[in-house]
Amino acid sequence: MIAKSALNLDGFNLARLAGRARYLLSMLVLAASLAALVLVVETQHGPLWFSESLQRALPDSFAPAGSTVPADRDTARLTETEENRYRALAGFLAKRFRVSQDVTFDLVSFAHSVGQQLGLDPLLIIAVIAVESGFNPIAESVAGAKGLMQVIPRYHPEKLQEFGGEKAVFDPAANIVVGAQILKEYIRRTGNLGIALQMYAGALGDNEDQYTNKVMNEKYRLQQVLSRTPSRTAPTKTASARPLSQSPLD
Repeated sequence: MIAKSALNLDGFNLARLAGRARYLLSMLVLAASLAALVLVVETQHGPLWFSESLQRALPDSFAPAGSTVPADRDTARLTETEENRYRALAGFLAKRFRVSQDVTFDLVSFAHSVGQQLGLDPLLIIAVIAVESGFNPIAESVAGAKGLMQVIPRYHPEKLQEFGGEKAVFDPAANIVVGAQILKEYIRRTGNLGIALQMYAGALGDNEDQYTNKVMNEKYRLQQVLSRTPSRTAPTKTASARPLSQSPLD
């Protein structure tokens, strides 16, 4: 009986070890597959992440007539109000779409810079990103729309050329600039934001304007976030510098 129990126990341990070995092997295969996928994407489209590219993305030729682009964008600093607003938006979006809050903050800040350069509402740009890709920079549709703002490279090669060609479409900074340029152009051509948004989505035949409603609802959510955000950080209370009254016994 004792020998039989020991045999069963050994068999159980061996089964557990074999199961763990299979699990570790499957994890290694998965890790290798993900590494290969990243390598393929970066080989075809360039590096995916972009902390520095967001700082330097706006080419001088992008600036509208009469405006200037800062010579050193790395030294540009946000005001306290701006930082509070951008962080509030980033926190809301990161939680909603389950993405990095720090990266989302960079994207929100950059969208504001682009909006200011183009004279386009930054919240509109952010709302389009939210609807189009859910802040996934490598999103791609069956129609060939790519990146944060789902730009279709074959329709806008001249805009992407400013950033090195069609492969730049997955660069978040380039994608935001090009997407915002397209939207601004459609607004100028149509004179109507709703029609421009439907044109951007390739949905002019939609009489119910579903895409426009999605974007405007998203923009409204962002406005609500900002309405609850204090413009300045509340000051921290400190001890009074006034000297304490002396004791009568001193």
